[in-house]
Amino acid sequence: MSSSKTEVKVTEGYLPLHVPTAGKPCRTYYKIFGHLPSFSNATSPPPNASPTSPNDHTSPSPTSSSTHRPTPLIILHGGPGAPHSTTLALSDLTRTRGIPTIFYDQLGTGLSTHLPEKKGDAGFWTVRLFLDELANLITHLGITGSYDLYGHSWGGMLAASHAVLQLPGLRRLVLASAPASSALWTEAQWVLRAQLPPEIQETMRKCEEEGTTGGTVYRDAMEVFYARHLCRVRPLPDDIRAGFESVGTDPTVFETMNGDSEFYHRGSLSEWSIVSELHKINVLTLLTNGKWDQAADSVMEPFWRCLEMVRWERFEESSHMAHVEERERYMAVVGDFLTVGEPMKSVMGSRG
Repeated sequence: MSSSKTEVKVTEGYLPLHVPTAGKPCRTYYKIFGHLPSFSNATSPPPNASPTSPNDHTSPSPTSSSTHRPTPLIILHGGPGAPHSTTLALSDLTRTRGIPTIFYDQLGTGLSTHLPEKKGDAGFWTVRLFLDELANLITHLGITGSYDLYGHSWGGMLAASHAVLQLPGLRRLVLASAPASSALWTEAQWVLRAQLPPEIQETMRKCEEEGTTGGTVYRDAMEVFYARHLCRVRPLPDDIRAGFESVGTDPTVFETMNGDSEFYHRGSLSEWSIVSELHKINVLTLLTNGKWDQAADSVMEPFWRCLEMVRWERFEESSHMAHVEERERYMAVVGDFLTVGEPMKSVMGSRG
C-alpha cells in the first residue's frame, strides 16, 4: 500500500483590519495549517516566525490529489475572548485528511490587536464587528468562492450569524457546543449548577450575595463546575490552559459581551438569539456537543429542529471541549462530514 506523505506547512502572519471606531490601526493574527494556493499576500509574520520560511513543520499529511483540493476550513474560537489556541487540536484535520485549517485570533484576543480602552463599550463589541472581521479574513485569503466554517461555543454563534447571510462561498458548517440563544445558554447553566455538591452551590451563592466573586473562594468553586462541564481532561492540555489564562489577562471582550458570570448573562450578548433566522441557513450542517456540556442538548435543539440538512453527534465522554476530550473520534466525525458523502437529517450517537 502506498503511504506517500507531504509535510504540513504552517504559515503565520497578520492581516490589516479597518475598524473606524477603534481609534487606532488594527490587525488580525492568523495561522494556517496546510496549503492555500489562492493566498500569497501574507503580511509580516509574528515575532516568533521566520520571515522567509513561516514555521514549516514536518508532521505528515495525506497528499492531495492533483485534481481535487479539500475545501479550506475556517475555525472560529469561543469566548468571546478566548484565543485560537483553544481549538488548535483541529489542525489534526490537516494531518489526517489534508484539509487546510485556518485559525485566527478575533479582535481583542490573543495576538490580534487588543483594545482594553473599549472595555464596557457594548456598542463597539458587537456581532457585526466580528462578522466584518471574518469577511475581511475570507477576502484577504482569497477563498470567497469556497470554504467550510467551524465555530466552537461563541464561535458557533458567530458562524451561525455568518451562515444566515447565505453567502455563496460557504459550503459546510460545523456548530460545536454552540447555543442558539443566550437565554437557552443561561438556563442550562443553572440546571448544571443545581447538580453540583450542595456545599459548592452554597459557596457560590454566598460569594455572589457578598460581591466576592473575584476572590479565590469563588474561583475554586467555579473550578469544580468547569472540571465537570467545560473540560474534563485533567491536567488541562497546555493549549486550553493558555487560552483560559489569556482571557484572565485581558477580559475586555469576554466581560463586555458575556458579563462576569456564567449564571448572570449581563453582557452585550444577553439578548442574542439566532432562532428566528435559522430557516435562512441553507448549507449542510453538523452539530456536536458533549454529554456533560455547558451547551446542553436544550441549548442546541433549535438548530436540530429548524435546519433541514443537519446531523447531530453527541460525545458521551465529553463536556464543552469534545475536540480534546475525545480527540480521535471527534476528528473522525468532523473529517467524515467535511469530506465524505452528503449528510441527511439524522442523529449520530445517543441523545438519550
